[in-house]
Amino acid sequence: MTTTPSSAAAPGPLDRWYESAGVRGGVRRIFHAEAEQGRVFFPARLVPHLDHPEVRGLGPERIRELTVRHLYQFLHSTTHLETRVVNGAAEPVANGRAGMDFPTALRMDAFKVYCDEGYHALYSLDLADQVAAVTGIAVPRLDYGGFVTALRSAGRALLPDDPLLAGQLQAVVFETLVTAVLNEVPQDPTVVSTVRELMRDHARDEGRHHRFFSDFLLQLWARLDRDRRIAAGRALPAMIRAALDWDVRPVLASLRLAGLDEERARAVVADCYGGDAGAARIQTVSRATVRLCAQVGAFDLPGVSDAFAAYGLHEPEDTDTHG
Repeated sequence: MTTTPSSAAAPGPLDRWYESAGVRGGVRRIFHAEAEQGRVFFPARLVPHLDHPEVRGLGPERIRELTVRHLYQFLHSTTHLETRVVNGAAEPVANGRAGMDFPTALRMDAFKVYCDEGYHALYSLDLADQVAAVTGIAVPRLDYGGFVTALRSAGRALLPDDPLLAGQLQAVVFETLVTAVLNEVPQDPTVVSTVRELMRDHARDEGRHHRFFSDFLLQLWARLDRDRRIAAGRALPAMIRAALDWDVRPVLASLRLAGLDEERARAVVADCYGGDAGAARIQTVSRATVRLCAQVGAFDLPGVSDAFAAYGLHEPEDTDTHG
């Protein structure tokens, strides 16, 4: 539970928001091409298709364009996820429209998250526009909201009569997943400094959001009756996988723009993103979220363990639960 600074309880993750939030004291990150010679726009190890033989044969300039477009995909997907998923869940809580009696302190924290996420979307779009203007590599006119569509589809399929709860769970899932990009890119000196700085800014806020949404799930879960807990527990693994499965449509478009025909582009995507590709990554990235589900006692409910197993996710060992 988050608290006001005057509370006797432990400090909440957003108690110092007025002093520490990026939207309160951050600076606009400006891309200067002349200072970035020899650096990459995105680490190759975080772009699965760059290591494919078909892609390695395209030449350095095409590979550079692929890397820049991968940055665009990350930045534009961020704008969709932050404003449509996280703020779509934070607003009803903040305005008391969630159908539950949350404390005023938590509602104010939800408004703080709302402000943060709008700012993250703004500076993500801003950086993509700056990079496109300086490099001459256009941002493809694509729908970068595929993750949102997948998350909402999972919610509608499994919680068709409970859209507010579905939205809240989607935000919890997205905000508690460990994002390799935000953790790794700021530490990589081969990446252009503006990208590193922006992702470092983002990571600072998201660390606080992770703690807020972890606390929020505890409060939310305590307000659900048994039937809604069971429904929520069975829906969570589908949402986790929807948030982690790659949106390959922008990848396909980028590969075609790089010179691959449709057949070869689809083969690259199938090899790099299909089947069991990324299974180890999903286990690693989802660990904190799955542990949080266990902490609230979700795995003690009927059908939940089987639902997680069906998506290749399993209850962590040695987890204290509160059912």
